[in-house]
Amino acid sequence: MSLDISAPFMDITREFLHEIPKTDLHVHLDGSLRLSTILELADKQGVELPNGANTEEELADEIHMGEVCEDLDDYLKAFDVTLSVLQTEEALYRAAFELGEDAAKENVRYMEVRYSPLLHTREGLSFPVIVEAVAEGLREAKRQYGIMSGQIICGIRHITPEASLRLAELCVAFKDKEVVAFDLAGAEVDNPPKDHKEAFYLIRNNNVNLTIHAGEAYGPESIHQAIHMCGAHRVGHGVRLREDGDLLNYVNDHRIPLEVCPSSNIQTQACKSFESHPLPFYISYGLRCTINTDNRLITDTSVTGELEKVVDHYNLNIGDLRRLIINGFKSSFMPYRKKRTVTAQACTEFDAIVSEYENQQGEEAIKDPNVAQEIAFQQLAADARKPINDVSLDRYPPLRGREAEVETPRKSAPETKAPFDSSVDDHVGTPEEDSPDMDADERPEPSSDDDESEDVTV
Repeated sequence: MSLDISAPFMDITREFLHEIPKTDLHVHLDGSLRLSTILELADKQGVELPNGANTEEELADEIHMGEVCEDLDDYLKAFDVTLSVLQTEEALYRAAFELGEDAAKENVRYMEVRYSPLLHTREGLSFPVIVEAVAEGLREAKRQYGIMSGQIICGIRHITPEASLRLAELCVAFKDKEVVAFDLAGAEVDNPPKDHKEAFYLIRNNNVNLTIHAGEAYGPESIHQAIHMCGAHRVGHGVRLREDGDLLNYVNDHRIPLEVCPSSNIQTQACKSFESHPLPFYISYGLRCTINTDNRLITDTSVTGELEKVVDHYNLNIGDLRRLIINGFKSSFMPYRKKRTVTAQACTEFDAIVSEYENQQGEEAIKDPNVAQEIAFQQLAADARKPINDVSLDRYPPLRGREAEVETPRKSAPETKAPFDSSVDDHVGTPEEDSPDMDADERPEPSSDDDESEDVTV
């Protein structure tokens, strides 16, 4: 059973969650605009919004903001609205800057913003112009707020593999110019990642990081393909991973991070409820989970909001929370030496905030991770498992009995010097200088081979 962390132990308040350093590794640019920005851009560009929506309330209703959708495909319809106003350099710059601003104001220290340039070409913008417009918006957010970021270029699985290859080429060209990874997004059912293998080969062959949406609207076969046939370094969502024990243990043993987006998973009905979400089981089993927003606008959320929900629903304590925060920094696509510095600073800042709140409340925080395993197992509700039907099963061959696929070795991205914030812009020191007080597990490792344990002590 879980440990009751109510008084006399320190309360984990929303204010505390807002103040601690955070990451957002899975956030879509076109799903994270402000309502007011969409209305202003639509008016300026002469874009007609659905049903003539001209107030934030009407627009929120039209995109079903925060509402449970029928499925992932229904959820994705909201992007028709956001994309309609993201076809100019000015709009892309503004969307990127405002996303950085919103994240920085809730103390997100690092985020990876993903989008597909292919979806922003209706007015004739070229791929490089699109990438540069987003980059400049993120740079301005860093200049004003100190937030670090990287771009993730997305292929779209329900568009042609040839288009994904062109986007992979773009990603390779901008690899050392603030683009940190490649992704495959879009409707998952009947669009397996293996169809885009040429794009993934180009990405791996050029030492570019790779994350793939998998196991959200389709079963563990999709995750298997993403890892073993495509070489993914991280998995987006992965809620269906629990349906295959062998694959789950492989992901755990190799420390492959999961980009978990709890509220989004419920909104798309990948899970029916927080009670049936696999996150508490994943945490208690030792998987490297990170907490992310997915789409701030469409899901009506923030990183602070997501953390508040998982703390409340799964009775997490300070130790559990610290592990999730560290996982976010360790799982980022920052270069290794920069990652060590950033993670060390995040640990120091987190611990200082905990001490401050302990003093304010006059109560001690529970600092040993204590996710309730019994509760976690009870919450593996069958209603979260969607049966596979009405799709071409030969597109995702069964895991059992499959002939061995030859996997191209996954490589981490080459090291490049990049700053944490203004105080360390010109220094990324030796490992000893960067993390003098870090436990062995708090030091992010460049490969799964070196990461022996996820236990974190405060």
